[in-house]
Amino acid sequence: MSYADGLLASGERITHREKQHPFVFIWGARWTILAVIIAIVLFWFGGNLDPTGVSGTLRTVIGWVTAILFVGGLVVFAWTAIRYVNQEYVLTNRRVIQVEGVLNRKSTDSSLEKINDAVLSQSFIGRMFDFGDLTVLTASDSAIDRMHMLRRPIAFKKAMLDAKHEAEVEIERAGWAPSPPIRDGSAPAPGGASGPPTEPVGTPVPAMAAGASVAAPAPTAAPVDPAEVTRTLNSLADLRDRGAISAEEYESKKAELLRRL
Repeated sequence: MSYADGLLASGERITHREKQHPFVFIWGARWTILAVIIAIVLFWFGGNLDPTGVSGTLRTVIGWVTAILFVGGLVVFAWTAIRYVNQEYVLTNRRVIQVEGVLNRKSTDSSLEKINDAVLSQSFIGRMFDFGDLTVLTASDSAIDRMHMLRRPIAFKKAMLDAKHEAEVEIERAGWAPSPPIRDGSAPAPGGASGPPTEPVGTPVPAMAAGASVAAPAPTAAPVDPAEVTRTLNSLADLRDRGAISAEEYESKKAELLRRL
């Protein structure tokens, strides 16, 4: 089980998992690879020297340099490989998580509800080898900014947008649909012009006695199934735990649902 699996909350599941392209590992280990190559050349050169006299001393020095370059290069190469293996991007049904580090692990996540846009940049080489830079634009200052040289970036972006859409649908099902645009109190007049509402032609208006008042009937809420209220409250609690809604919004919606029972 990877480190990202241990970060999942209750009810959260991984839908897509991706890493950086292997070119990132090769580029990070470029000096290590060069050191190993130099060590191999020096080993061959020192083996052809005379083991006696000045050549013998030079051969000893070259042997030590070869050993340092070879062993040190292998250690750095192994460290770079471990860092590459431990770095990954994980997409769940709630957020995007970036995990990195070897001894000190670091995880950064962006909630799907806070993602505003995702910008994908691919060079000609990136399209050939299927990698690119995916920039995630969010409303949070501490979110994931840029996924550098992400492997299969198009598939990751599609999966992220699909997961964001499913999260928004879940929020709407829980009763948090976007509010309608603000309108004034007057209804539009026929023909598209705005103005006070008019009575339909031919509708009789009952005569009212002087001083009489008409009491408007009290609105009655439609009966609500208790099981449906329970499911809605569970969904709202889940959204509250994920940070999609505040605790005050949850309590307000909860009180409204309980009043309708």
